[in-house]
Amino acid sequence: MTQRTSSTLLAGTMLATLVGLVLGNSWAHGVAGLLLAGYLISLRGRFSRMAQGLLTFAALTTAVVLWRVDGPWQLLGEAVGRFAFFATFIAALSLLRLPAYRSRLVRRCGQVMLSQLPARRYPILSLGSSLFGVILNIGVLTLFAGMIEKSNTLAAASGREWVQNVRRRRMLIALLRGFSLVPLISPMGIGVAVILASMPSVQWHALAVYAYGAASIIFLVGWLIDQLTGPHPPRRNPPQPPLSLAPLRQFGVLLLSIVLLVFTLSSLLAVRLPVATLIGAPLAAWLWLAWQRRRLGGMGFAGATITLQRQLPWLLGPLGSEVVVLGSAGYMGHLWVALIDPQVLAHSLNWLVPLGAWNAVLAMLLVLVTAQIGLNPIISVTLLAGVLPTLNISGLTPALIGASLLVGWSLALASSPLTASMLILSRLSGVSPLRIGYRWNGAFVLGVIPVMAVCVLLATV
Repeated sequence: MTQRTSSTLLAGTMLATLVGLVLGNSWAHGVAGLLLAGYLISLRGRFSRMAQGLLTFAALTTAVVLWRVDGPWQLLGEAVGRFAFFATFIAALSLLRLPAYRSRLVRRCGQVMLSQLPARRYPILSLGSSLFGVILNIGVLTLFAGMIEKSNTLAAASGREWVQNVRRRRMLIALLRGFSLVPLISPMGIGVAVILASMPSVQWHALAVYAYGAASIIFLVGWLIDQLTGPHPPRRNPPQPPLSLAPLRQFGVLLLSIVLLVFTLSSLLAVRLPVATLIGAPLAAWLWLAWQRRRLGGMGFAGATITLQRQLPWLLGPLGSEVVVLGSAGYMGHLWVALIDPQVLAHSLNWLVPLGAWNAVLAMLLVLVTAQIGLNPIISVTLLAGVLPTLNISGLTPALIGASLLVGWSLALASSPLTASMLILSRLSGVSPLRIGYRWNGAFVLGVIPVMAVCVLLATV
């Protein structure tokens, strides 16, 4: 099938899922499942190895459910709905890439970040990739890695190849560490969506208190390590004055506007934040495009609609592997929670209760460690979020549990050579994912773990 057919099927899945979530229409959920199946069939033979492996694992999990569960069809229907939800999540956020890639403001922000002096380059790049990651998600790696390669020339390093290599390493590390904070800071991100979906009692504002505090500490530890490990080669030429940070401030206002739109929709429609994100992201993309085309007349709305329609194959067509990786992880997570039965598992894990807040630290480490062997954080976080709150551990609130799991997710993105983000960065930079994750970032992760453990323990005092 053509890329346009595949993108149309995914767009239909997105629309049907939204109707089902907002209106509570079970027929819409069924239509979304059928369209999703058609979308996956249309992409057969075009998935990455990781996506193919996850599809195989999902098929095996389905077989186990059919064997072990009495009346499994309702459970399987809910799991397909979870798959469709994550597919819709990826597709909705991907629509924001179109106005972002066409934006002069985004290009100016990239130039500003790369023009900074070495002492300021890490924080600007790291914070910039975090902010852009809220809108572009994994697309920020492609955008920033390309800009880094273009700016880090041998001429800019005064002919010193070792300086060029050092700058490349430090900028790529700043990019990766900044992107790894997205699960913690983005109210529109997949990490927050998984936590809020798996722990209905948790509200975003309660989760944000811990998540933003953790993100700030992780950022500061990364900056400190960057400054300590250097090196700081002397400049042969007088440094060029860095460009003004005004474009970054303007982008911050734009990002805040999009986030406020999502929160407003959540309040007006009385839906949870992840559902509001599915509506707000496409709406924000359309309004942003309309602003870019306002000179064409009609406030740019007609031009934005036509552009979105024409570019859907480019936006949604290449998402097959990402949809499978995230969707199948959500699908299997839902099934394994039912297979394991958190209530029964919690009874057998009562010996953990005396450990108190250390359980949150162990959960953080479990998400990090299992990611090193290829287990997607969506699965581990879904399982742990279903089990830990049932233990009723004194002083360990669901919000703190959720934040600890997101910290583990963040550290997994910064270190695991088997995550999609690491594989993409490796492909773009030509550096082995093992080298990036362990040799370049190993000391950072090992430095963050004890600091976060102390913070979790202090938060329960």
